[in-house]
Amino acid sequence: MAGGRERVAHLLRQLQRAACRCPAHSHTYSQAPEHAALRRTDYAFEMAVSNIRYGEGVTKEVGMDLQNLGARKVCVMTDKNLCHLPPVKAVLNSLTKNRITFQMYDDVRVEPTDQSFMDAITFAKKGEFDAYVAVGGGSVIDTCKAANLYASSPESDFLDYVNAPIGNGKSVTVPLKPFIAVPTTAGTGSETTGIAIFDYKELKVKTGIASRAIKPTLGMIDPLHTLHMPERVVANSGFDVLCHALEAYTALPYKMRSPCPSNPINRPAYQGSNPISDVWAVHALRIVAKYLKRAVRMPGDHEARANMHLASAFAGIGFGNAGVHLCHGMSYPISGLVKSYKAKDYNVDHPLVPHGLSVVLTSPAVFTFTAEMCPERHLEAAEILGADIRTAKIKDAGLILADTLRKFLFDLNVDDGLAAIGYSKADIPALVRGTLPQERVTKLSPRPQTEEELSALFEASMKLY
Repeated sequence: MAGGRERVAHLLRQLQRAACRCPAHSHTYSQAPEHAALRRTDYAFEMAVSNIRYGEGVTKEVGMDLQNLGARKVCVMTDKNLCHLPPVKAVLNSLTKNRITFQMYDDVRVEPTDQSFMDAITFAKKGEFDAYVAVGGGSVIDTCKAANLYASSPESDFLDYVNAPIGNGKSVTVPLKPFIAVPTTAGTGSETTGIAIFDYKELKVKTGIASRAIKPTLGMIDPLHTLHMPERVVANSGFDVLCHALEAYTALPYKMRSPCPSNPINRPAYQGSNPISDVWAVHALRIVAKYLKRAVRMPGDHEARANMHLASAFAGIGFGNAGVHLCHGMSYPISGLVKSYKAKDYNVDHPLVPHGLSVVLTSPAVFTFTAEMCPERHLEAAEILGADIRTAKIKDAGLILADTLRKFLFDLNVDDGLAAIGYSKADIPALVRGTLPQERVTKLSPRPQTEEELSALFEASMKLY
C-alpha cells in the first residue's frame, strides 16, 4: 500500500513539473517578470485607419450617414475656392435632402497656420456641433481634425496636443465627435490618418498633431471630385503620394525605433516600416508610376484620376502607420520660410510652396543619402518607377533611384530645385534650423543625420537637373 502511495505521489510531481505554464491552462501560473519596460527599441506595431468608402457619386450618401449617426447639428468645413464647386454642392444637397441641420465654415487656409487652426477651433467651440464633415484637400481635412479635437477638449491649451518639442505632445484621451472626410485632391491621404499639419508662424516651421484618436470616422473617396483639379494641383498632390510611399517603404524598421513605449497609448502613430504598411506603400507606388503622368496631362482621363485618388488613400494607410522621414522633415521649413513664390494654379492671396512640391524637391538628394541602409528597397522603388536594374550594382541603388526621380520630375515640368522657388545657399542655415524640430519624422530616416549632412542635402537640392 505504501509503495502505491509513493508511486502516485511521484506521478503527481512529474505532472506538476510538465504542466503547461500558460495563463489559460495552468492553475499554478505566476506572472513572468516584465521586460517591455526595459526594452530600448519597440517590439510591436499596430494599424489604425479610418473606414473607407469608395465609388463614383458616393458623396450623395453623406446625409444618410449623418442621419444614421443621429447627428442634429453638423459643421461643414471647406475653403473659399471649393465652396461653390460641385464637391461642396454635392455634400450640401445630401445634407439638405436628409434634413440635416448644418453650418458651413469656409475660411480654411490653404496650407494652414496655427492662427487659422485656432480660428476654426473657435468656430467649432461656439457651434457646439455633434458631427463634422470636411470637404477639400489636406488643408481642410487637417483643420477639421483640429477643430473636432479642441472643441471636444475645450479646456486644453493649443500647444497641449501639438507634437514635441514645439508642443507638449499630450496623448488624446477625450472622445471626439463623428467626422466624415470627403477628399477632393489625390495627395495627402488625410482622410485615412490621425495627422494634422500646420505652419507654426512664431518659428516659421511646420509641425502638427499626431494621434490615432483624431483620424476621421469615415473617408468618403469619390473620384468624381478629382476631375475639378487643375494641372499643377494634380501634379503636386501626386508628388505627395509618391513621397509618402517612398518614405514609408524606406523608413527605419519598427523594431529599430526607440523608445519602446511603457504603455501602448504612447506608441506613436508613425512607427517605422512594417510588413502591412509595406504592402500599401508599394502598391501606391505602382499606381503613381502608371497613372500620375496621365492624370496630370489629360484632365479628362477618368481612369487615371480615379486611380490616383485611390493611390492617395493607399499611401495614406501606409505612411499613416509607418511614417515618413527626411523628405517631409525637410519640406516643412521649405514651405514655412517661403518668400515670394506663388505656385501656378493655386488661387491664394499669399506666397505658397505647395506641400507636395516642397517634399519632392529634396527627394533625389535624400534617397541618395539613405540608400546605403536599405539598398534593396531603394533599387526596387527605382524599378517600379521605370528604371532598368538588370545590370545595376546594389551599391548604386541611391544614385539610380535619384536619377529615376529626376527624370520623372523633369517629365512633369517640376521647378529646377530650391533655387527655382526662391532659395539660395545663404538660406541653408535657416532651413536646417527649421528641420531640427521635426524629430518626429526625421528620426524615422533609416540613416541618422547630422546638421552638416542636412546642410549638404539642402545644398544638393538647390538644383535638380
